[in-house]
Formats: sequence, C-alpha cells, structure tokens
Amino acid sequence: MRSYLLLDDNLAFAENLAEILRDGGDEATVVTEGPRALSLAGARRFDVLLTDMKMPGMNGAQAVRHIRQVDPGLAVVVITAYPGEEELEAVRREGLLAVLPKPVPLAPLVSLLAHARRDGLVALIEGEPARDETLAEQLRSRGFSCVTARSVEDAERLAGARLFAALVPPRRPGEPECEALHWLRTRFPTLPVFSEPVDLQTLLDTLERAHDSR
Repeated sequence: MRSYLLLDDNLAFAENLAEILRDGGDEATVVTEGPRALSLAGARRFDVLLTDMKMPGMNGAQAVRHIRQVDPGLAVVVITAYPGEEELEAVRREGLLAVLPKPVPLAPLVSLLAHARRDGLVALIEGEPARDETLAEQLRSRGFSCVTARSVEDAERLAGARLFAALVPPRRPGEPECEALHWLRTRFPTLPVFSEPVDLQTLLDTLERAHDSR
C-alpha cells in the first residue's frame, strides 16, 4: 500500500483524485495549505507528494523545498497552469518526478503516481543536454525522479538531497573525473555511479533491479 500527500487548494480536484487512489487500495491525505502539508510530512511517511503551484500563502515551490528538508526521499509531482514560471524552474533543480500542465487528465496521473519511486532520485552528471533530456524521460517513465548537475555549483545544490544514483557519460581512458561528480562522491561516498551504456534498456533495467533490491 502506498501513501500519497495531495496539496491543492482546489479541494474538489484533490478529493476526486484521493477517492480514486483509495479505491485502488492506497492511502491519500488531502490538504489545502502548505504549512499543514509540511506538518504532516514531518510526522509520518509518505511515498509521493502531489502539489499545485499557485496557492495562497505558501506556494507549491516553497512547499516542496520545505517538505524535502524534512523528508528528502519523497517523490514529488507538480501540477501548474504556468509551466514557465521562475519559481518552478528553481524547484526543478531539486529533482522532480514530473511537472504536469493543467488541466491534468486523471487516468495518466494515477498511473504516474502508481509507478513513482520513493528514494529514487537520479542525478544526471555533466551530460549533453539533449542526451540528459532523453535519459530523464525514460527514467521518469520507470518512476525515477531526475535532476541534472552540469557544474560544481549544481552539485552543491544537492547537498541536502537523498540521491539514489548518479549517471555519467562514458570517459575515455585516462580522462579525469568531472568536477561535479568528484564533489558528489566527496559528499556522498557510497553513492552508486553508473556510466551510460550504449544500450539504454540495459541501464534502465540495472537501475530498476538496484532500486527494487533495497
């Protein structure tokens, strides 16, 4: 049984989604204010947070940052009518499972939530942007959350994160380790690091087996 925390000031939408999740045998808690969501996240364990962005008081981006501080393993899905807003871009850098534009069809949303992996944040390190985008799309389809780190500054933002794994481009013999990865290895000495193979399917299967065996 999975446990979901739904934060949205649109109570009708949140309650409708919660009812569907409960009918599937899972737990779903609905709150309409960020401070209440933060309090609950500090008191009990949830698998996934679904939050709207635009809300009175504490908005979705602020809620994600605060809640991740008390529960860094939480998978996060953000829904928004304003996908280009600045605060959303900032919270993306903390690692999200998905950002979905409104209106959100319930059937694919329920499927996304059902496959979300708690403690499944994967860092894509200093890869080509187009390649990282492809990798992130495939990883998210398997329930992993993703974040990119293309510099030491990006890596430092992940100091408080709970990373499951890091992916790096293949290195030539004798080529030094990239600086962002070196920083992350220093901060997280036991972090599993995978070099991207030519066969993406092999990589995805390897990550799934590693996560499922925890």
